[in-house]
Amino acid sequence: MKWKRSLWLVVTAMALVSAPLSTVGCAGGSGGAKAPDLQPADLPAGASWTGVYFSELYGYLHLVQDGNAVEGKWIRPHKDKWGKLKGEATGDVIKFEWTEYTTGLVGPNAAKNGRGYFKYKRPTGDNVDDTFSGEIGFDKDEVGEPWDAVKQRNVNPDLASIGGTGASDIGGGDWDSENKEQGAPEEPANP
Repeated sequence: MKWKRSLWLVVTAMALVSAPLSTVGCAGGSGGAKAPDLQPADLPAGASWTGVYFSELYGYLHLVQDGNAVEGKWIRPHKDKWGKLKGEATGDVIKFEWTEYTTGLVGPNAAKNGRGYFKYKRPTGDNVDDTFSGEIGFDKDEVGEPWDAVKQRNVNPDLASIGGTGASDIGGGDWDSENKEQGAPEEPANP
């Protein structure tokens, strides 16, 4: 009889513990991606998204706008990661998809991706630097990690200057290109 009471206590305790845990996994209810609540406005007079922006965390971000399409690349200050983004500008807001690569890493953890947004800002006053504030999220989320940057004056973006080009970036040699060895091959030795 005592073992039945012990079994009943164990089953009851498990039910009480598992009920709250099962609802934690369903938080959010809608299952949709997280997005910012912001309204686009016009860019400040004379402003353009095209330029180079600096952030202490993300380094230099080169952005080029063509119509509403925006493309960008960045390299982190320690040069251990670089990334690219593509998106659409609506006035002072860009919404984009991004991918960031870890230099020298191969495999499923070599790249991360997600979505994000930037909102262009011009502080009040004379002789001020334009900025943006935004966030990047992972997978389908547009929010998560903050990204603030200052637009650099008199610096033109150069997307081709950032990014990996293949195995030679990580010391892989010329395995994927023509043989560049000098001289004639040696004859095989007899066994």
